[in-house]
Amino acid sequence: MPTNQTDLERSAINTIRTLSMEGVEAANSGHPGTPMALAPAAYLLFNEVMNYDPTATDWMNRDRFVLSCGHASMLIYSILHLSEVKKPGTDELAVPLEDIKNFRQFGSLCPGHPEYGYTTGVEATGGPLGQGVAMSVGMAIASRWLAATFNRPGHELFDFNTYTICSDGDLMEGISGEAASLAGHLKLSNLCWIYDDNNITIEGETDIAFTEDMPARFTGYGWNVCEVEDINDLDALRGAVAYAQEDNNAPTLVIVKSEIGWGAPTKAGKEIAHGAPLGAEELAATKKFYGMPEDKPFYVADEVRQCFRDGIGARGKATRQEWDAKFDAYKKEFPELAAQLETILAGKLPEGWDAKIPTFDADEKGIASRSSSGKVLNAIAECLPWMLGGSADLAPSNNTRLVFDGAGDFLADSYEGRNFHFGIREHAMAAISNGMALCGLRAFCATFFVFSDYLRPSVRLSALMDLPVTYIFTHDSIGVGEDGPTHQPVEQLAALRAMPNVAVFRPADANEVAQSYRAAMGLDKTPSVMVLTRQNLPTVDRSKFASAEGVQKGAYVLADTDGTPDVILAATGSEVGLCMQAQAKLADEGIKARVVSMPCWELFEGQSAEYRESVFPASVKARVGVEAGVELGWSKWIGDYGRFVGMHGFGASAPFAKLMEHFGFTVDNVVEQAKASIENTK
Repeated sequence: MPTNQTDLERSAINTIRTLSMEGVEAANSGHPGTPMALAPAAYLLFNEVMNYDPTATDWMNRDRFVLSCGHASMLIYSILHLSEVKKPGTDELAVPLEDIKNFRQFGSLCPGHPEYGYTTGVEATGGPLGQGVAMSVGMAIASRWLAATFNRPGHELFDFNTYTICSDGDLMEGISGEAASLAGHLKLSNLCWIYDDNNITIEGETDIAFTEDMPARFTGYGWNVCEVEDINDLDALRGAVAYAQEDNNAPTLVIVKSEIGWGAPTKAGKEIAHGAPLGAEELAATKKFYGMPEDKPFYVADEVRQCFRDGIGARGKATRQEWDAKFDAYKKEFPELAAQLETILAGKLPEGWDAKIPTFDADEKGIASRSSSGKVLNAIAECLPWMLGGSADLAPSNNTRLVFDGAGDFLADSYEGRNFHFGIREHAMAAISNGMALCGLRAFCATFFVFSDYLRPSVRLSALMDLPVTYIFTHDSIGVGEDGPTHQPVEQLAALRAMPNVAVFRPADANEVAQSYRAAMGLDKTPSVMVLTRQNLPTVDRSKFASAEGVQKGAYVLADTDGTPDVILAATGSEVGLCMQAQAKLADEGIKARVVSMPCWELFEGQSAEYRESVFPASVKARVGVEAGVELGWSKWIGDYGRFVGMHGFGASAPFAKLMEHFGFTVDNVVEQAKASIENTK
C-alpha cells in the first residue's frame, strides 16, 4: 500500500476505486481497471488542485476537467458524487448514488461514456479517443482569449486552467498529435494533460503496436514534460501538477505510471481488467486489499464525505465567492463588457448582432457563395464580439478571414485576436472549436468540403453536445474543376444530412447565403454547415422571384407558374439557377414548371405538414431533383415518379464548364428529365 498517503486520503482514493468497480459490476458491463488505477489523480485534482465550486458548475472562471479516456467514465461519476456536485439551481446531487448503482442503464445519469449536457459536471462528451484532449485545447484557448479580451488592470476575471486525463489510446489517435502540436505552438501554459502510461490496451501490452518515445514527442511539440513513476505517490503527483501550474510558457504533459486494475489480486496489470467486470470473487478480494468493507456495496464512509466537503466543497465555494465579488466590482467599472459576459453565460446573441448583414443586388454575373459568405461572416462577427474562428490553412480560399478593424490574429504572443490559424489540422480544428463553444464562444471553422471527412467525428460531437459551431465548407462540388475527383465532394452532402441535429445549408445565391447565416445563428443547440461554391452564382432578382427569406423555412417556391404545375424542379446551391433556366425552356414548350430552392432540408422537415404540402403538393407527382452530389435522400422529395440529375460516381479533372456538361448538368438534360417524369405519372 502507498506510504505517503494519510489514512483519510487512502480511504477517499479507495472509495473512488470501489464505487467505480462496483458500478461496473452492477451493470455487468464497463471498464473498471482504468478508474481503479487513476483514482489518485482524480482525487488530487478535485479535492486539492482545481478552482471549482460543486454548487456553481456554470461559474465562468472554473477550472475545466476533461476525461478524454471516456471508457473510464466511472472515475468521473465517482468523483462528481463524492464532490457533491449539484444540479444547477438546486440542492440535488448531479450524480446520486442510486445512479451509480444503475451505471449504463436506461435513464441513469451515469451512461457508458460521459455526456455533456446530460450529467452535470461533465465538461465535454468523451468516448471517441483523442476528442477530449483536442477539446481541452479549445478550452485553454478560450481561457486565454477571455482573459485578453475582458481582463483589465486590477480586474483580472479569467485565468482558468484545463486539466485532462488521457490514455495510450488518446495519444495513439492522430487528432491528439494535431491538437498537441497547435497547443505547443500557441504556448498554452494553462493546459495540462495527465497521461496514464499503463502499458495496456484491449489486445494486450502496448508495445505490440506503440513504442513511441513520449517525452521526446511532446518536447518536440514544444511542451514541458515531467514524469511520475507511481501514480499512488501523491507527493510526486502534487509536484508534477505544481510544475504544470507554473508560468512556464508551454503546456505540460505529466506522464504517470500506473497499473491497470491496481489492487485486483489476479487481474491487475492485465488487459482483462480493461473492459470487463472483475467478477464477484475478485471484487471482494480487491476490496479486502483496499481495506474497504467487503459486505457493504457502494460504501462511502462519513469521514470521506466530510473530507471532500472540507476540500473541494469549502475551497471551491470560497474561491467562487471571491470571484463573484470581483465581478460585481467589474460590472460597476465596465458595465458594457460585463453585459457581454452575462450574455455569453446565458448562451444568447447580443442585441443588434444582425444589423450589418448585407442585402445583395440582382446580378446576372453574380458572386461565388464562398465570397458572399465572407462578407456576411464579417458583418455578423463585427457585431458579435465573441464570434471567432479560422480555417485549416485555407482562409484566402474559404473567405473566412475577419478583416474589420480590431479583428486581429490569435497568436502565441497575442491572445486577443479573433482569426485563428489552425494549420493543416482539420480534425483538431473542429474539436478545438467544440472546446471553445463549450466555454460559451461562437466558434467557426473552415476547409474544403471534400475534407469534411477528416473532421466528421468532431461534427458528430458538436451535434451530440448541442453546440452551435459553424462549419464553413467551400469548393462544394465538381465545380472545383481541374483539381479533379480527390477535391470534388460527391457523397459528403448526403453523409452530413444523415447526421442528427446538424443543419446543412447549401444556398443558391448571395441573398440565400445571408439568410442561411441568419437562420444558423438562431440555432443555439445545433451545429450548422455552410456548403459554398467556388464558382460564381447569379444573384436572383428578388423583385421578380420569391424573397430569400424563404430560407428560414428550409425550402420555398422560388419561381412558380400559373395554376397547378405539371412538374416540380427542386435543387440546392448552384443547380437552382440551372432549374430556373430549364423552367423557362419548358414554358416555351407549354409545360408548367415550379422551381423549389431547398437550401436546408433539416429546417424544411421541421415545418408544418401544411407548409410542406404548399411547396410539394402531393397531387404533383412529376418531379426532378437536381444536385451535384449523390442521389441518396432525394427520394423523399421526388417520390416514385421523380427523376434525379446528379452524380453517380466520382468527378474528373477538367474545366468546370466541361465537367458540368459531361455529367449532365445542362438545361437540356433537366428539361428531358422533367418530361420523363411527367411521362412516368401517366
